[in-house]
Amino acid sequence: MPVHKNQHKKQLITSIVVYAAMMSAMAQVSAVETPRLVVGIAIDQLRTDYLEAFAPLYGEEGFKKLLSLGQVYSNVQYASKDIDRASAIASIVTGSVPYNHGIISEDWMDRNSLQPMHCVDDPAYRGVNTPDCASPKNLLVSTIGDELKMATAGKSFVFSVAPNKEEAILAAGHASDWAMWIDSYNGHWAGTTYYGSAPFWFKRLDETSNLQKRIAELKWKPASEFAGTYNYYLATNQKTFSHSFDKDRSFRQFKRSALVNEEITRAASYCLNSGLGGADNITDFVSICYYAGNWDGKSLSETTTELQDTYKRLDAEIEKLLNTIDQLVGLDKTLIYLTSTGYESHTDDESISKYNIPTGNFAINRCAALLNMYLVAMYGNGQYVEAYYGNQIYLNHKFLEQKQLKLSEVLAHCEDFLFQFSGVRDVYTSTRMTQGAWTPGISSVRNGYNPKCSGDITIQVVPGWNLVNEERGSRKMQRDSFFEFPLIFYGYNLEPKRISTPVTVDCIAPTIAHHIRIRAPNGCNTPPLF
Repeated sequence: MPVHKNQHKKQLITSIVVYAAMMSAMAQVSAVETPRLVVGIAIDQLRTDYLEAFAPLYGEEGFKKLLSLGQVYSNVQYASKDIDRASAIASIVTGSVPYNHGIISEDWMDRNSLQPMHCVDDPAYRGVNTPDCASPKNLLVSTIGDELKMATAGKSFVFSVAPNKEEAILAAGHASDWAMWIDSYNGHWAGTTYYGSAPFWFKRLDETSNLQKRIAELKWKPASEFAGTYNYYLATNQKTFSHSFDKDRSFRQFKRSALVNEEITRAASYCLNSGLGGADNITDFVSICYYAGNWDGKSLSETTTELQDTYKRLDAEIEKLLNTIDQLVGLDKTLIYLTSTGYESHTDDESISKYNIPTGNFAINRCAALLNMYLVAMYGNGQYVEAYYGNQIYLNHKFLEQKQLKLSEVLAHCEDFLFQFSGVRDVYTSTRMTQGAWTPGISSVRNGYNPKCSGDITIQVVPGWNLVNEERGSRKMQRDSFFEFPLIFYGYNLEPKRISTPVTVDCIAPTIAHHIRIRAPNGCNTPPLF
């Protein structure tokens, strides 16, 4: 018996030792399974065809590294229509669509004041180094950074840097430590008191590298010796260039040039070098926005060489950023995603009529006036149309109630009337948007609609036509061309893959959340990719 007892005791001790070793090993595995740093890179208007076409201009450690060693999704789209950079950034970090997150565009009409409002304007919070008062109050759901803050009891560091305030603030979310952008009027690095006091490193950065001191001397010239000789486009008017920045709008112009990306990388690296990203085993999140659109909003035919140089310079900035992350944190301890805002800012192409391509102007201001006259003829005198903005018309709900008119019936008559206008392809009323039969087309339009800030009527004009507001002097040409852009996951020991399965950008947030072991944002119902 004693022998058996001793054997049993030895077996028990052995089991305890093995179990303890297993638990220790599991704890060690657990400690390294979560990335120390997540870096989200959103590049405004990045296109897959340009990204690949300009590869001869790249080095080996920027885009080529991401494309060869990352998990690359080549067939990516947004789930909502009429995306711009504000609604795109909000969709990326929330894993949702404007119908849920509330950011339908950069600007919309405020029903209370009947004045256009910017998506992040908020008079309750003063700007830092800027006259703009701003906050993320109009973002109605949580972001990746918000969920990370809650999961770590506020211990994670969350930070955002971008050329423009809407990109910086929406990417940062509600609980971020800081969001910063370049002010459009004074060139300083700017922020908002919504996130508290400006960090010490932010003040030092602005003191040493704000654009106000340098803009007069800056010139944008080709960074590559191949500029003017390497030609991706059918046009043969490739030429060198040299751009200074106009005094009256120098900073706004600068932010629509390739040079802005160097400032963004400098700011992001300054923050990381301050020890505030990936410094410990608690995951941190940094959002970075770059620019890859046309120079100063001009047409592509005018700026082919500039666009090629933009991608060449952007490649160099991606390389700098990756090197900084590798040195400070380690790419194997960092999870990076890179994608595009998925739209193009079009200018009016005057050559379209020259080649007999159908075109025309649809004036929203005239349309709204005629619609009001039509409703007067039907229901009697009054101001039925309250406001209009972009491609949306807002009806006067209080007046309709006073006249005891049903909104749905009035909208049905409006829809029939508006279809008679030249240049109108489709009309979406709020009734049709919320109660109409489901189709893929209506689904994408509905995803981009939000009852709190969208108009009662959304008008889609025919491709090739210009949506014009003669009172505001605005003009935008409608194009429905397919826009291909990539989604790349890199770092964190991910295996290289090329994946052609169609995906939408609302899968980014749940995929990141899955890998850092937190809940997906509360407006997100999309499963993670892997």
